[in-house]
Amino acid sequence: MNTPLKPPLFSVPGLASTMLDARSTAVLRELVEVYVATGEPVGSRTLSRRLPMNLSPASIRNVMADLEEAGLLYAPHTSAGRLPTQQGLRLFVDGLLEFGDLGEEERSEISARCAAHGRSLQDTLAEAGQMLSGLAGAAGLVVAPKGEAPLRHIEFVPLGPGRALVVLVQGDGRVENRVIEVPAELPPSSLVQAGNYLNARLAGRTLDETRANVTEEIAANRTALDALTQQVIEAGLATWAGGGSGSLILRGQARLLQNMENLSAVSEIQALFERLEAQETTLQLLELAQRGEGVQIFIGAESGLFSSAGLSVVVAPFRSGPPGSPQSIVGAIGVIGPSRINYGRVIPVVDYTARVIGRLLG
Repeated sequence: MNTPLKPPLFSVPGLASTMLDARSTAVLRELVEVYVATGEPVGSRTLSRRLPMNLSPASIRNVMADLEEAGLLYAPHTSAGRLPTQQGLRLFVDGLLEFGDLGEEERSEISARCAAHGRSLQDTLAEAGQMLSGLAGAAGLVVAPKGEAPLRHIEFVPLGPGRALVVLVQGDGRVENRVIEVPAELPPSSLVQAGNYLNARLAGRTLDETRANVTEEIAANRTALDALTQQVIEAGLATWAGGGSGSLILRGQARLLQNMENLSAVSEIQALFERLEAQETTLQLLELAQRGEGVQIFIGAESGLFSSAGLSVVVAPFRSGPPGSPQSIVGAIGVIGPSRINYGRVIPVVDYTARVIGRLLG
């Protein structure tokens, strides 16, 4: 069932004196929908064939000129069609966008792909980000929660020369697995020694607390630890330590680059990927998701992640906590894509995926 549209008279954000009547609204909505589908400038003849109302190309050109004067459209070239500005896209998303609820089959597919059975939480979140990337033709991103639960047990299992599996059991029963690199000459006895050393010091501490405690002890008494065992401990703790607000999982960068029509934006996108690795950017993404209930949409420079138009962020928070009790926001999931991303399709999928992840954490 489609969401109802607002009344056919709109004020333009930032231009309080400018109002859009039903005809201007219909032209703007249809133009943006064609642009989202094609990425090309839209001409008056294309709109005259698509609009349900009987408007000649000349009449549509007059309406487009008014919309351009209002700052909602622009012409990339002389005598070319029109494209929506960032302000025009914002008006479309806020007041003109129609989208329906997800069908039962789509919900089941999302739930199945996010199922955590037999997988670590990190792998589950990475799969969710990959799924959103494939759907949106964009980069899927997840701000993963840091591990705050007290630890019950940790174990290192040899996988072959240079590799070991870290098995971490949290106090609430959740089990996480990670593969780490270890010295190729490491004997199995050092793995056992490292596990025994850590398990004797867990005592219900969180991972960050355990890491701080062990780091201090290693620094104060390095001779008491075998050098190889020390490397295993430090590698395992570094693998598991979240720090700050957690970690950032980014999937589908190549999809985003392939779907950008403006080649001059490629260098900015590549710089964005570098910034996304920084802890402060991870915090910023989480703050974007916390600005309101449900899905948040940021077009162009609105998010602060990038300085120019051409990119959009669609992000939603996910929450953790027992049913019936207050739940806190622990992470966020969404996509970074071109400004002509299919908002009507992406928004409900991001929203539902965030709810599924929240139920898994709860």
